[in-house]
Amino acid sequence: MIVVAGEALIDLVPQGSGALADLKPALGGGPYNTALALGRLGSRTAFCSRTSYDAFGEALLDGMRRAGVDVSEVQRGPEPTTLAVATIDASGSAAYSFYVDGTADRLFTAPTALPAGTRAVSFGTCSLVLEPGASAYEELMRAAAGQGVFTALDPNIRAGLIPDADGYRARFKSWLPSVTLLKLSAEDAEWLGGTPREWLAAGPAAVVVTRGGEGLTVFTRDGAEYSVPGEKVAVVDTIGAGDTVNAALLHGLSAQDALSEEALAALGVQGWTRLLRFAARAAAITCSRAGAEPPYAAELGGL
Repeated sequence: MIVVAGEALIDLVPQGSGALADLKPALGGGPYNTALALGRLGSRTAFCSRTSYDAFGEALLDGMRRAGVDVSEVQRGPEPTTLAVATIDASGSAAYSFYVDGTADRLFTAPTALPAGTRAVSFGTCSLVLEPGASAYEELMRAAAGQGVFTALDPNIRAGLIPDADGYRARFKSWLPSVTLLKLSAEDAEWLGGTPREWLAAGPAAVVVTRGGEGLTVFTRDGAEYSVPGEKVAVVDTIGAGDTVNAALLHGLSAQDALSEEALAALGVQGWTRLLRFAARAAAITCSRAGAEPPYAAELGGL
């Protein structure tokens, strides 16, 4: 079981150009997209979050169920669903404005135990910023790491939601001893102001940096560095691309029985290159279609 912990929200995606273009609601949120992609790839997956009883909340859970994701541990509440309004630039890259005050996912509380058979837990995005839920997710991360569970983190920085940038950077560093695999974009790395080698020294066994169409690079604790190029594709938008990378990495590691620090250290150039290429293919498919629509296993083939 791979557990994905974090927010589920509704992306409002423009259907044309200009500030007043029609907006189409789409299921989203970094952790939600990661869980959805894992389910579509065939990994046994559970979602750990808090969603609204409103129509958007029901649609989010229905999307999970269709992908085969276990939602039995999802908490519910009467508060509204978080909304994210996307803006798509000429290259297909997305930026977001958020409506988060008083929404359901902010009131998440840490569960007393993870689902039976949990081998990995993934964290990231808004859920680690917005209190009081952020502290609850942090509590879950530290508890999972303390139990020896493989932990993955994608900070997926949304600067507009972070009122105290330096405070968040310090908090990010405090998470690193509890992280097994850190994945982040080159833009996130620049915003955070550190380097993969600095982060590795603080705890993670491996750091994967994505560079959009230029590809992915992994840095490992033994000093190795492996890169693969991006897959060429006509980009519709980049919504969910990084989340798809998260899912592909976790799915691939699970398929290789490599969800541990020791197994990561043993992957070597062949294992990492195969895994990164798989993640690049998966992300390219997501970029080739509108909204966060990660691929199914049949679209990718094996590692």
